[in-house]
Amino acid sequence: MGLFEFDDVWVETDRGTILEAVTATIPDRGVTVVVGASGAGKSTLLRLCNRLEVPTRGTVRFRGDDVGELDPLGLRRRAGMVFQRPTLFGGTVRDNLLVAAPDADEALLTAVLERAELPPAFLDCPADDLSGGEAQRACLARTLVTEPEVLLMDEPTAALDERPRLALERLAAQLAAAGVPVVWVTHQLDQMRRLADHLLVVVVGRLRYSGSLADLPTRADPDVAAFVGGA
Repeated sequence: MGLFEFDDVWVETDRGTILEAVTATIPDRGVTVVVGASGAGKSTLLRLCNRLEVPTRGTVRFRGDDVGELDPLGLRRRAGMVFQRPTLFGGTVRDNLLVAAPDADEALLTAVLERAELPPAFLDCPADDLSGGEAQRACLARTLVTEPEVLLMDEPTAALDERPRLALERLAAQLAAAGVPVVWVTHQLDQMRRLADHLLVVVVGRLRYSGSLADLPTRADPDVAAFVGGA
């Protein structure tokens, strides 16, 4: 049994087909990178994992359970998401963490900040005063304070400079090594190479490869291997 399983999943809208006949398993360990060009459908695939999107056809399972039969709010606490652009509420970083976990004590608030590589003093820092990298790490801490079973990362470094981008990648790898699997969406192939324990390649709504990065040259079709290896 995988972390997430997709069984003949389609997503169709009045603008056309976003995902077509996706069947795949995301392993329950490490960092799985979902890569593809902009508009390929990779973010839609990620959002299916915690019911921010629902399939038109097919089934998505989380650790064996059909996500369509799970309470959406409970699912989103178990499968926490960090979005492309950090969005913090007004007030302090502490206020933001307490919105996600009102009963969290000082020890837990401090611990999640430290996991996100922010010092405890940031608890009382106004959210509006944070840099882009600090804000994204505060958003990560806000997700971690609910103690999720998995992290869903939707291009979380797209708006960041190199130093905070690499710092967030390092955090993801550390969390995965500590037993919190990560599913990371990106269109950046260099980032894919640094992060991926497992790889999904999405091309124009279709899953064209699922496997390890090392196996891709021999298992993927030539077009996919050229796309991933040529940039």
